[in-house]
Amino acid sequence: MCYAGPVAGAIVSSLVWGKTKSIKVWWLSLLYWGGALFGVIDHLWNGELFLISGDIVKDLLLGAVITVSIFIFWLGALLYYKHNLKLQHTQA
Repeated sequence: MCYAGPVAGAIVSSLVWGKTKSIKVWWLSLLYWGGALFGVIDHLWNGELFLISGDIVKDLLLGAVITVSIFIFWLGALLYYKHNLKLQHTQA
């Protein structure tokens, strides 16, 4: 069930993107959908898509870590882009 976090993030970010049409939110949505797809394929591959392990808290915690990691990567990419954009303007 660790894919539940990225799936929830993908749905929420897609709904936000539908209202804002922000390219930044679109990229976040794509990252979440990719994480969700990976999780579902991994669980299908291992024959445990709808299996709930003995420690559901551990599974959901892993999903939260994956979801937060995707968000931090997205935020880092935005900050990197913003920093490089400033450098290009100061060098021009």
